[in-house]
Amino acid sequence: MAQVSYSDVFSLDLERELDEEILSGDVVRTGANFYPHFRVIAVHGDKVWVRNVDTDVDGLTTVNRCRKINGPPPV
Repeated sequence: MAQVSYSDVFSLDLERELDEEILSGDVVRTGANFYPHFRVIAVHGDKVWVRNVDTDVDGLTTVNRCRKINGPPPV
């Protein structure tokens, strides 16, 4: 069975044009909401390995879904 995300169900377009290069160590968010924040672990082609800064849960996404955040998330 294929995994379905809320963006698939509601036909949301989370992709965007890249204005900044995403690199390992960057703090990013995905989608239009400001939270959650993710730390980029690795970038390979158009895929990004990210780790949630609050829960330490890892995930994979595409580079064009990531929006770079300047500085660390507020505590």
